[in-house]
Amino acid sequence: MNARNQTDFSPLAGMLEVVGVGVEVPGRSLLQAASAQFIAGQVTAVLGPNGAGKSTLMSLLTGQRQPTGGHVYLAGKALHAYASADLARVRASVAQETQVAFEFTVREVVELGRYPHRRHPGKRNVDLVQQAMQATAVEHLQHRSLNTLSGGEKARVHLARALAQVWEPVSGIAGESSVRWLLLDEPTAALDLQHQHRMLQLVRAWATAQGVGVVAVLHDLNLALRYSDRCVVLQGGHVVGSGATAEVLTPLCIEKVWGVVAHPVATQGGAPGPRQYLFDAPI
Repeated sequence: MNARNQTDFSPLAGMLEVVGVGVEVPGRSLLQAASAQFIAGQVTAVLGPNGAGKSTLMSLLTGQRQPTGGHVYLAGKALHAYASADLARVRASVAQETQVAFEFTVREVVELGRYPHRRHPGKRNVDLVQQAMQATAVEHLQHRSLNTLSGGEKARVHLARALAQVWEPVSGIAGESSVRWLLLDEPTAALDLQHQHRMLQLVRAWATAQGVGVVAVLHDLNLALRYSDRCVVLQGGHVVGSGATAEVLTPLCIEKVWGVVAHPVATQGGAPGPRQYLFDAPI
């Protein structure tokens, strides 16, 4: 992972944390005593095979689901103790699948990101919507109905909506530093190769320059190695690895969790950079 300078955010104000969380449904445990920390100003990838509990963990962080055991904290305070209207001003999420029942245009969907700020309007609200669309390369689609777009185009629109929602800092909600959060559940799943990299470059730039905390469920381990600072690896509802991505995603970890053999790829001329892998099925 390339070294980069980051703002020194308060560990308390800049922390989203799950402590011993469990999620039980009839006849099945989705998460068991899972603990993990997510830090402002960093990109954390949530990784694991299908059914490992990644989306369940994300649903706890977004508040869509309550744990049956354990706790979720934001800035040292229980997540459920915050007013939802306040959380909406500092935290935005993009789900795996988002259905829009009405014929909203792209611009109208992105404008929804400013709805939590309606009681605190700013002069730049219209500009923010335009800038969010520009950032995700959907400005040329702004008058199209969302439901006429491809899956990848829709994903970029919903990221623009999330960016518009947390575009500017808000004071006095979740810590004095007004830390903002982007919670992204498989944000690259519908994107082509170019837009996968552009999206992750964008959210990493937000983390670096603005101190936004980014949590993203990813399946591509090489994308995680390239763009995330930290990762949380889940298997069977348990956290089996957590820490700096390059240190956690070793060949041994990958073989144990995903059942594939990982071959490190040497960089050209020995140039420094994030480790990447080629993968083979085990013999």
